[in-house]
Amino acid sequence: MMSSKYNADEKGNYGRFGGAWIPEMLQPNIDNLKKNYLKIINTDKFQKEYIQLLKDYVGRPSPLYYAKRLSEKYNTHVYLKREDLNHTGAHKINNTLGQILLAKEMGKERIIAETGAGQHGVATATACALMGLKCVVYMGALDVVRQAPNVARMKMLGAEVIAAESGNKTLKDATNEALRDWICNPEDTFYIIGSVVGPHPYPDMVARFQSVISKEIKEQLKEKTGSEYPDYVVACVGGGSNASGSFYHFLDDEQVKLVAVEASGLGVDSGETAATIALGDVGIIHGSKTFLMQDGDGQIIEPYSISAGLDYPGIGPQHAHLKDTDRAIFLDATDQEALDFAMEVTRLEGIIPAMESAHAFVALKKLKLKKEDCVVITLSGRGDKDMSTYMERFKL
Repeated sequence: MMSSKYNADEKGNYGRFGGAWIPEMLQPNIDNLKKNYLKIINTDKFQKEYIQLLKDYVGRPSPLYYAKRLSEKYNTHVYLKREDLNHTGAHKINNTLGQILLAKEMGKERIIAETGAGQHGVATATACALMGLKCVVYMGALDVVRQAPNVARMKMLGAEVIAAESGNKTLKDATNEALRDWICNPEDTFYIIGSVVGPHPYPDMVARFQSVISKEIKEQLKEKTGSEYPDYVVACVGGGSNASGSFYHFLDDEQVKLVAVEASGLGVDSGETAATIALGDVGIIHGSKTFLMQDGDGQIIEPYSISAGLDYPGIGPQHAHLKDTDRAIFLDATDQEALDFAMEVTRLEGIIPAMESAHAFVALKKLKLKKEDCVVITLSGRGDKDMSTYMERFKL
């Protein structure tokens, strides 16, 4: 794996962000993980098995597709990194397979996870079924309702799905419940975090497993255009795992502009938003120092987005660092803008994107693109799971 001034140091700090701000009861779990993760994942045995699974089970490399009609409409060159074509329909499987192999090497027999849109839950349940491990997935009660097809998939794969009834019953609350479980069951349980959030080493570890996305982009773009450097790499960002994976191998290539699009819900200033970078202050959430939405007393402001995978009140510490150093451009997209682009991508390219991914496409109208520019957008998931939302909004 490449090193970069934008990656974590040995203590898990990204500039003034990151670290492991955790209660004493969680310290043994985190210390055990920090002690073992790099030692295990850098072995030839681990890498051989992981790469083989990505190829034969996930179906990697995922295609880099030239979107001809989108390119014509926006008078630029648009490529889509098709993570929606992975097994389970999103980028999440890249990370869960890596962590499940790590868990097995560490002798863990029970897996827990949190999920928002359900894609990480499905990917975790899939990996557990593959490896024969017990799986428990925590999911906000609201998300259980609006992502019912993914809940059914998890149960079919053998996972126990537990609805989090606290807070606004979404991703933040599911994460809280998963952390409580891990504190109570340290011996046999491994917690697979789905995004680049949480205490060190999770943000670093998840980014490493997702870095296959940018590795492939460079190789595929070189083959298609003669250059491995696009002008822009664009991804949606909630916690930010697909964005971290898309940016990873371009971090030190300053000529490549990194663009993250967060969900502004009904508008940045509406009070119903998940635009963390636009509104957030520095604070601690789920064991990490980062930007988060909070009131004057430091209490977390509940986020809102039509997208169940983007309504997180914080953001990964690496993304906070990329904002702090001006290495990445942060844009926002409202529910309506994302819905409009979901329909546009569907009608122009015959690809129904996930609601999360639809937010990323809004960059096409917000960036000042030139005709000769090369823009890579990570299509992080497919729209099957969001059909109930699309049916309701588009009166289908």
